Amino acid sequence: MKYLSRRCLVLLLGVFALGAQAQAQDFRVGFVNTDRIFREANTAKSAQVKLEQEFARREKELNDLGTALKTASDKFEREAPTLSEAQRSQRQKALIDQDREFQRKRREFQEDLNARKNEELQTVLDRANRVVKQVAEQEKYDLILQEAVYINPKHDITDKVIKALNSVR
Repeated sequence: MKYLSRRCLVLLLGVFALGAQAQAQDFRVGFVNTDRIFREANTAKSAQVKLEQEFARREKELNDLGTALKTASDKFEREAPTLSEAQRSQRQKALIDQDREFQRKRREFQEDLNARKNEELQTVLDRANRVVKQVAEQEKYDLILQEAVYINPKHDITDKVIKALNSVR
C-alpha cells in the first residue's frame, strides 16, 4: 500500500510539474526602462525643450546676478585695504545682503524648476504607461515591469514603447 501511494504521489507531482511548466511557457513578461524613455522619447525631449524655454530668462537673470555679485566681491577684496572701517563694514553688509538675495532667488528658481520638471515628467510617464498598456495588450504580455535589479535583454520592450510613443501625436 505504501509503495502504491508513493507511486501515486510521484505521478501526481509529475503531472503538476508538467502543468506548471506548460503554464510558465504561456506567461509573457516584458520590461520597460523608464530612464531611456525620459531620455529618448520625443515627448520627453520636447518637454525638456519646453522647460528650457520657460526658465531661460530667469536662469539668465540669476547668472547675471551671480556675476554681478562676484564682480562686487572681487572689487571689495581689492579695495578693502584702502577703505575706512565704516566703509568696509558698510560694503561688507551690502555684499552679505546681495548674497542672501541671490541665494534666495536661486533656491526659488530651483524649486520652481523642479516642480515644473516633475509635472512634465509625470505627463510623459502617463503617456508612456498608456502606450505600455497598449503594447502589452496587443502582444499579449501578462506582466510588464518598470523596475528590476536584472532583466534579460530579450524581455526589454523599451524600443517598442519609444517607437509607439514617437508615432503618437
